[in-house]
Amino acid sequence: MKFPSMAEPEGRTLGDEEVAALERVIRSGMLNSVWGTEARALEREIAELHGVRHAIACSSGTAALHLAVVAAAPDPGDEIITTPITDFGTVAPILAQNAVPVFADVDPSDGNLDPAAVAALIGPRTRAIMAVHLFGAPARVDELRALADAHGLALIEDCAQAWLTELPDPAGGGGRDVRLAGTVGDVACLSLQQWKHITCGDGGLTLTGDDELARRMRLFSDKGWDRSAGRSHAAFGLNYRMTELQAAVARAQLAKLPGVVAARRRTAVQLLEALQGLPGVRLPRPEGHAWWLFPVVLPGGGAAELAGKLRAAGIPARAGYLDEPLNHAPVWQGPIYGASRYPLQGYAPRPCPEAERMVAETLMVIDWNENYTPDHVHLIAREMTRFLAPSSSRSDIGD
Repeated sequence: MKFPSMAEPEGRTLGDEEVAALERVIRSGMLNSVWGTEARALEREIAELHGVRHAIACSSGTAALHLAVVAAAPDPGDEIITTPITDFGTVAPILAQNAVPVFADVDPSDGNLDPAAVAALIGPRTRAIMAVHLFGAPARVDELRALADAHGLALIEDCAQAWLTELPDPAGGGGRDVRLAGTVGDVACLSLQQWKHITCGDGGLTLTGDDELARRMRLFSDKGWDRSAGRSHAAFGLNYRMTELQAAVARAQLAKLPGVVAARRRTAVQLLEALQGLPGVRLPRPEGHAWWLFPVVLPGGGAAELAGKLRAAGIPARAGYLDEPLNHAPVWQGPIYGASRYPLQGYAPRPCPEAERMVAETLMVIDWNENYTPDHVHLIAREMTRFLAPSSSRSDIGD
């Protein structure tokens, strides 16, 4: 059985709408978002979706994270606490602003930041906390918000994997109003890269309700150019502008986003139901999950062996998600700028035992896709049960 992949048409929602959007822009003759209309329209639509005042479009998810770090305004040598289980795009912007990443350990049930571990690392140089909604599961951002407020820190949400992830009611009362990931932090970041829920190849957005942070990020994304003041550069910045072509495709994709997430949720819940009671497995919590990937934790270890068995059956599974957690990445051993290790002189990332064990032994992820069918779910459940369950408990999963 073939599993749809986000690298192929069968695993994407790209179609006539995106082609028409590209033609619209090309026929307009204006492909640059400074003078075009598509990027500004995308910003309005994303801001409205999340109920925030500002969205700033940019060239990639990593660029969006850089803008978020710029908004937090660390001085050289200041620290930003984040997770070691994430793409390097979360951490690279910290270094780009001459700040220092401090890795806090994670909750071994889902790989998201453990607020208690974060609290233990807050010090006089801490400037911000950067949380990642890993695999589309909601991070504990209300607890992190409280920590940030208590210590005067910025909170950044990395929502690259978390389109339409829903946050729990902070009062625990099951409130009617849905809060989306990205609406608790001072700044949040979205990604439109090829492998995300929706895509324009590359692209990103930042979200904020703060006028000054929005001004700061918009300036930085356009070379510090205050275009209302003529050819005048008000601040240091880079060119992180999104093109009109990217924005037009992203707008067409945005219209399909609710269906994409709903389809992923539907089949993910089917797999959860099929795997209930399977020994040796900790299944993800479905509440609010956007299912960028389907993660499974094996508390007793053996993730690599299980992933290998699933791959042999044609299922796109892999152990660990990363080759190593970012606190073990080789980058910390070498120079950062030229021959200099600044701002990391004497720096050694802290151990993160839970994250390290997850990556090495207990975490397995299965690629997920809106075009999976019940047959895909059945195959995954059957092969996992064959590997993990005693023979006496396999009768409900047929061949």
